[in-house]
Amino acid sequence: MIYDRFCTVHEKDGRLENIDFHYSGNFNFAYDVVDAIAAQQPDKTALVWCNSEDEEKIFSFRDIRDMSIKYAKVLMKNGIGKGDRVIVCLRRHYEYWPLAAALEKIGAVMIPMTHMLTAADFVYRLKASDAKGAVITPLSDTHAEFLQACSQYGCDVRKWTIGKDIEGYMNLSGDADMESAEPFERISTKAEEPMLIYFTSGTTGYPKGVIHDHTYALAHIVTAKYWQGAEDNGLHFTLAETGWAKASWGKLYGQWLAGSAVMAYDFDNFDPSSLVTIINKYHVTSFCAPPTVYRYLVRKGVASMPSLRHASTAGEYLSPEIFRAFKEKTGLELHEGYGQTETVLIAGNLSGIKAVDGSMGVPSPLYTVMITDTDGKEAARGERGEIVILPENGKKPIGIFSGYLGNDGLYKDAWKDGVYHTGDSACMDEDGYLWFKGRFDDIIKSGGYRIGPAEIEDILVTHPAVLECAVIGVPDTLRGQAVKALILLEDGFLPSKELDKEIKEYCNSKLAEYKWIRKIGFVESFPKTISNKIRKNELRKAEGL
Repeated sequence: MIYDRFCTVHEKDGRLENIDFHYSGNFNFAYDVVDAIAAQQPDKTALVWCNSEDEEKIFSFRDIRDMSIKYAKVLMKNGIGKGDRVIVCLRRHYEYWPLAAALEKIGAVMIPMTHMLTAADFVYRLKASDAKGAVITPLSDTHAEFLQACSQYGCDVRKWTIGKDIEGYMNLSGDADMESAEPFERISTKAEEPMLIYFTSGTTGYPKGVIHDHTYALAHIVTAKYWQGAEDNGLHFTLAETGWAKASWGKLYGQWLAGSAVMAYDFDNFDPSSLVTIINKYHVTSFCAPPTVYRYLVRKGVASMPSLRHASTAGEYLSPEIFRAFKEKTGLELHEGYGQTETVLIAGNLSGIKAVDGSMGVPSPLYTVMITDTDGKEAARGERGEIVILPENGKKPIGIFSGYLGNDGLYKDAWKDGVYHTGDSACMDEDGYLWFKGRFDDIIKSGGYRIGPAEIEDILVTHPAVLECAVIGVPDTLRGQAVKALILLEDGFLPSKELDKEIKEYCNSKLAEYKWIRKIGFVESFPKTISNKIRKNELRKAEGL
């Protein structure tokens, strides 16, 4: 396996016990993995791509290598060089994969972004990143929004699109067709130099630029092989747009290290039945998607997916009912996992251990994970605290980000007292499984109790009338704060006093009294980040908090 060149894995009965890395000081994923596989197994499938218009393309590693060389030549001829930052906003277009490799070969820093950004969003990111180049999708209005942002900001960014000619842009695809695939001399990069910048979703403020170095790619071997079930000569399908860190988790680095091809489906509107069709048509072997997708699949009726051998999920709460229903229909357990934009997989229901519904799983062998109390000491089993990661021999562990863009102070805060603070609340049970309890900045203080909204939201989403929900604390003269549930109803349900009472009684009967829902508000929509997370800070503002 290609990953054997960079790490040694220690397994027992199929369970990963430890992993030792031995990569060189100039490790570069594009040269050392993509090109190495292309030299060894040129016809090995790297990417299977299709879209909702029934177009299909299948790429070998030789194809990805050759395209990356051509793209790199175009970029370099236009002044993009080592250390330059390049925005990449390509939805799920197949050009993303060779472009990512091209930027790595140049030593440029890729900044993936979602196509749903507005001009104002782009202006903020252009200012923060000082990007020198951008490759933007020709579909939807994204290219127009980006041009508007460049005009507003007054920046001189080299702009490309792909596949067609659009005014104001160069055509990367067309220009690359004029280049040869003859390799150029390797450009020297260091393993600890920046490779990638992701902007967080900005749930509680402006998005932060998260910087990852070249070793980030290697750390995803655990994500892909031991959590997502990616396997040699398999086909892994993670449902994610390339603008988000989930794409790095499930659509590129770890999967190719594990020898698996990547499935990419480019679509506009989510349709559960089309996912099943893709899985069956292309014989997908492993699948990863947010819990919302599994809820849709279960409610619509899970169809047979005989090629699927592993299913995983992360990003939000997955109710035990969905876990059990999916297993009944497919025979597959859903393997939940946990991590952040700033990290690779921190914990998961990994291969070789029992998958426990509702739990984030056990800590990854990559990290020493601890739950700490308010004094920074290790919390007792079952006691809620913050998830922190201890450094390895005083050094930042592989896979943890190397900085916040332009904000060294914030990075130092994240490593306060010598440990990495996730800001997430959880507890660890007697068997070593982690149970998510929410963000610390969402904690509700009511009647002397600290209440994690996730505990209540977990119950709310099981009510048949509730499509989405968010729980916040609102002022209360008796308790200091009272628990308020904001609810978006399923089709077929209308707000009423009767439904308000029914939902309260349903949930409160399942909650300890101090967690009871005291107030309910029905909403027509939720303010969300572009990664589809509810902006609770805006909900609080609407309540006058």
